[in-house]
Amino acid sequence: MSKKLMAQGNSAVFVDPGTAAAGAVCTYLIGVDGGGTGTRVVLAAPDGSCLARGAAGPSGLVHGRQRAWDAILTATRYAFEQAGLVMPALSQIAMGCGLAGINNAQWAMEFTACNPGLAALVAETDAYTTLMGAHRGQPGAIIALGTGSVGEVLQPDGQRREVGGWGFPVSDEASGAWLGMRAANHLQRALDGRTAPDTLSAAVLQYCGGDKDTVFAWLGQANQTRYAELAPLVLATADSSPVASGILQDAGLEVQAMADALDPQHQLPLALCGGLAAVLTPYLPAALQARAQAPLGDSAEGALILIQRKLQQSSLSLSSSKTFSSNNESQNESHRKSVIKNSNET
Repeated sequence: MSKKLMAQGNSAVFVDPGTAAAGAVCTYLIGVDGGGTGTRVVLAAPDGSCLARGAAGPSGLVHGRQRAWDAILTATRYAFEQAGLVMPALSQIAMGCGLAGINNAQWAMEFTACNPGLAALVAETDAYTTLMGAHRGQPGAIIALGTGSVGEVLQPDGQRREVGGWGFPVSDEASGAWLGMRAANHLQRALDGRTAPDTLSAAVLQYCGGDKDTVFAWLGQANQTRYAELAPLVLATADSSPVASGILQDAGLEVQAMADALDPQHQLPLALCGGLAAVLTPYLPAALQARAQAPLGDSAEGALILIQRKLQQSSLSLSSSKTFSSNNESQNESHRKSVIKNSNET
């Protein structure tokens, strides 16, 4: 089985033709958005029509490559359950993945080496699949604000560039983990007497256990995901804590810096994506608020675009009439056609 790595700046594309024989037929497509907090997948028919969605725990590669696969397959099985379908053999499924950490070449090779038998697999950065989904594969820029943060731009000539995304804890500005680390540092200063305690430090103290010893224990086990859990406390105390408000204002300036680096001339559409995009928008400079728009689709949908484009370049076929080796094959086919029809009508 041949695997190919195509380097593109500080991102990477891993293409794995999978285990399917030449001329094999893919009956379903899966788009994966794999991050540090959770995994979201979209199950689609061969024409790209969404059939159902699924979710599971983190699949960012920093948590382990096999753990990433475990989460992806759990979310995939759940999507089939939601669609009322029996999940077929993996050799009938083609998957596109947008994964946090895939730009680490070693992690990417380890991830693709663990391919559990998919007919085709393409893995990209979650920033790129977010970009693909946000602008339906067309040129534009995105800034993704979630557990981590990253910006990416696709130029009209096909060139792409990434800003930020260097990873926790040295990067990920304006992300949930970044907000949480700032909040934890404020608590440390308040406990030391280096700054006055306030509603933010009180909220973080309570969340971390209530006293200095429990805070030490919490910090000793904290990772990117745990720090991101503190971000809602910053938002909740913004009206009562000048420190919390200042952290959010700083986050807005970090987002502006990324936006300017991606598109200095402000000529391309810019979408703010991720779980923190909406709540951070009021803290952006006014000119950036006016420019920013909601994404047209999400990262999982962008991963679908990715795998569809790769399949168009391959020898694998897409079929909506594949016969399953399942006791429920006729029921599966009838239900799937019904779901596709309903999806096309809505």
